[in-house]
Amino acid sequence: MIKDLYEMELGQTGVITAIEGGRRHHLTDLGLRIGKHVTVLTRQPFKGPVVIQVDQVTLSLGKGLAHKIKVEVDA
Repeated sequence: MIKDLYEMELGQTGVITAIEGGRRHHLTDLGLRIGKHVTVLTRQPFKGPVVIQVDQVTLSLGKGLAHKIKVEVDA
């Protein structure tokens, strides 16, 4: 099942399948690339940022940016 990164449950993992929008180069500089495995660590309340782990890096992404990253969620 494909979900936005923001829609993933806490602790859920998956593989990035697409990155939409114009921030693609910025995200690849951070290590977010198609084919990378991601894990959602936390989601801050009141539509706050999502904290994820990619490889050994922990990143915090705003809601708008997280909606542009599509992930094939592990079953």
